Amino acid sequence: MRRRASLVLLAFAVFFTALSPLMRWYAFPRLAKIPPSQYQDMVMEARPATLIDYGTMKAKKVPKVTIVQTLKGDVAASDRIEKTAGRDVVVWDTLSYVAGPDGKMVSEIPERYIFDAHSQDPVHATGEMVDGDPVRREGIEYKWPFLTEKRDYSYFDAQTRTSAPIHYKGTTTFHGLEVYYFEQTIPWTKVPLPKKMPVKGITPQAVEKMGTTRWYTTKRMFWVDPVTGAPVNGEEIHKEEMRGGDLLPGGGKVTAFAGHVKMRDDYVASTVALVKSQRTLVLLLTSYLPWGFLTLGAALLALSLWLEARSRRPGEPDRAAAPLPETAGA
Repeated sequence: MRRRASLVLLAFAVFFTALSPLMRWYAFPRLAKIPPSQYQDMVMEARPATLIDYGTMKAKKVPKVTIVQTLKGDVAASDRIEKTAGRDVVVWDTLSYVAGPDGKMVSEIPERYIFDAHSQDPVHATGEMVDGDPVRREGIEYKWPFLTEKRDYSYFDAQTRTSAPIHYKGTTTFHGLEVYYFEQTIPWTKVPLPKKMPVKGITPQAVEKMGTTRWYTTKRMFWVDPVTGAPVNGEEIHKEEMRGGDLLPGGGKVTAFAGHVKMRDDYVASTVALVKSQRTLVLLLTSYLPWGFLTLGAALLALSLWLEARSRRPGEPDRAAAPLPETAGA
């Protein structure tokens, strides 16, 4: 009876031991993915800030500038692109809406971001754009991959429509989470004007005809949860200038927007709470279950060997080797 139980336990030990690497290296890459229907919004503020007055073409100090970012998954577009891409695809339609202290629009820039649901690598398909301009992204945007590594990544900048390295700077603790800190600096670069301008009658084409150009620089900072790859906090030291042309007397330059942009405290708190709940699911597939199954397999193996040893007590004759009793009349 003990020998039979030992064999059963041995079979379960082999099963759970084999299941451990399968859970980590086979199930996790296929099960961990971004849902195509995701929706979220975020509010950031620069307090104080500098804004251009398009009426006088002069910069002025304002108490705050608000940036509202919304992100909405397009499920129908994801399904359509998946048929030709041959992999799980997510399509995000995002909008960065900048409002002055009076709540009026300063600028708004829509984007369509298409990427692999598992790896977050960009997927190039019709419709990929920034402010209506077709783009071909390289690297990540908005989110890091699951199980983020301590290394530099290529990060897409929507203003310049180009990608540049974002550098890993170290590990720190943020609201009780161990996070990786990343920085990216975009040097002064000539960038397109937003297609939707805040003053009626002023269009990007009209400004460009007058020879005035828009320039931009930023220092971008992210605190990223390495398990989910989700930023739990983001900041930018952002500056834009209008330069030259007939709009600026003497061909000079004027600050169009400048400020230290930070996530509002209530959105930081809600983002951290969401990430803490999601990271448990990722850890379940990458750590808790694989190590649990491996530990269980080792325990079952030990118990199986113990039962096998108990079934073979010292000095106990082996029944299989015992001679058969003589039959009568032999």
